[in-house]
Amino acid sequence: MVVTGFSATRAHKLTPGQKTANRVLATGRAPVEHGFAHLKNRRTLTKLRTEPARATRLLRALLVLTNLEVRR
Repeated sequence: MVVTGFSATRAHKLTPGQKTANRVLATGRAPVEHGFAHLKNRRTLTKLRTEPARATRLLRALLVLTNLEVRR
């Protein structure tokens, strides 16, 4: 399931609740995006050749370790 934030237009401004929801999504998304950026910098993802299920488990573990390292 993919969760996206609310978007405003010229005619439709965001309510305070929608702004808060976007802020919550952004705080949860930022560590994951930073983790993927670190993995890409190390070229880990370019060398990964395995089945999708195993790759998913491996990437989840790598993201946990990367986020622990980044938070130090």
